[in-house]
Amino acid sequence: MARRRRVGARILRALLLAGLACVAASVLVVLMLRRVDPPGSMMMLEARIGAWRNDDARYRHRYRWVDMAQISPHAARAVIAAEDQNFATHPGFDFAAIRKAAEHNADGGAVRGASTISQQVAKNLFLWRGRSWLRKGLEAWFTVLIEVLWPKERILEVYLNVAEFGHGIYGVEAAAQAYWGKSARQLTRSQAATLAAVLPNPRRYRAEPPSPYVQRRRDWILGQMPYVEMPAATAGVPRVREAR
Repeated sequence: MARRRRVGARILRALLLAGLACVAASVLVVLMLRRVDPPGSMMMLEARIGAWRNDDARYRHRYRWVDMAQISPHAARAVIAAEDQNFATHPGFDFAAIRKAAEHNADGGAVRGASTISQQVAKNLFLWRGRSWLRKGLEAWFTVLIEVLWPKERILEVYLNVAEFGHGIYGVEAAAQAYWGKSARQLTRSQAATLAAVLPNPRRYRAEPPSPYVQRRRDWILGQMPYVEMPAATAGVPRVREAR
């Protein structure tokens, strides 16, 4: 009996140490990515593996990191208007939006989500697709780390670079080049809002040519953009004077 207790204690201690090592490693990785631009994301890796396994000859991976200074301010404002209008003020989770989504979903109809930009960065960078309590727990953990260790402008910069804007198209630079043959810095208000309009389902919707749904959503986003609150470090970025 005493021997079994000793073996059990050793196993418990090993599991505890392994857990602490995983926590420490996750903190170090997130802290490193505050300064180091990620070469890709788990979502990109999963998509490339899926294309290889399915022998998808049409799949083309497009991703190119650009700093916030190389991105049109319209793009930052558009994704906040579309995805997370309380981004500048919430702590990573928008509890008011979560409550409204829960009430809406309880009434039936189309399921509405309430993921913030911070949560989407956590999912895109570190996690796999799917639904499980483990994944939800890891998403919450990485969201907290990101909010604690990164400034809001870094979260927004990473999001604009790793978000999927089409099948195999990741980040605003790749999207601007793929759809309009221009750089992310040159995106107009209308083009930025069009990209933001496809974010709910970038594998179903296209920015160019936009479907009637994407056009309606783009117009709604354009109407919201002047009123969104921007993070302090991005709010002062000079606006680009371009035609819609």
